[in-house]
Amino acid sequence: MESNITIRRLETNDEYLACHELQKLTWGEGFVDLASPAILKVGQRLGGVTAGAFDRSGSLVGFVFGLTGYRDGEPVHWSDMLAVRPEWRGSGIGKSLKLFQRDEVMKLGVRSVYWTYDPLEARNANLNLNGLGVLIDEYVESMYAADEEGTSLRSGLGTDRFIVRWPIADERVLKTLEGKRKTRPDEYSRISIVNTAIDTRGKPVAVHSDLPDDATVRIEIPASIQDVKNRSAQEGYGWRLNTRRAFIHYLGRGYRIEEFYIDADTGRCFYVLERE
Repeated sequence: MESNITIRRLETNDEYLACHELQKLTWGEGFVDLASPAILKVGQRLGGVTAGAFDRSGSLVGFVFGLTGYRDGEPVHWSDMLAVRPEWRGSGIGKSLKLFQRDEVMKLGVRSVYWTYDPLEARNANLNLNGLGVLIDEYVESMYAADEEGTSLRSGLGTDRFIVRWPIADERVLKTLEGKRKTRPDEYSRISIVNTAIDTRGKPVAVHSDLPDDATVRIEIPASIQDVKNRSAQEGYGWRLNTRRAFIHYLGRGYRIEEFYIDADTGRCFYVLERE
């Protein structure tokens, strides 16, 4: 992360207002799930975290917001929102905000953090799986109602989501954060691609054939689903339908998502799933 960025909890009314504005910049004025300044502030009084990334001038350039509660008698944290201003994306701020959040909730005895992300967003997949070491707990079709979208990021794709669990004190996570978790990039090219949904023009087509029963499979997603969607809404939704079918099929049969990788030669992006 940039050395001139400071990560800390939000403190003033102006900072909470700036966080609200950054939500609108990220998800659009019509996004119905904006967290109000009051909720951002009150949440922190009840074990939640509302933290920001500030540049040298004190301007808010990113934030993370989550709430703490109980599940099966254990304290857990739900990381509800994370956003970084467009000009700062790719600088490591998102990961630094998550790590700050991790440190804060560990003080409360939390050992599992949950959140959702769109399986088609390659940038988020890379951060979550390769940068943080999360586990994919569930694929949820249309998690949010269509009339709740209200943002160009969601429009045209539906709201399918992965629910991820971040076991923040586990060895897998510690190795990932230290850059010590082993991957197998040399082996990936030999694994079957289950949703061969790309025609000779490089566009996705419907997949009707049976999905292979291999012990390890790959599911491809585009390098930028937003670029695909902006080029062709039909093409973007084709990716949604094809990958939804594959993820639901394999996760429902006991496969687990082990890796996400970007092929160094082609730039193509894949999830790697293994049968348990």
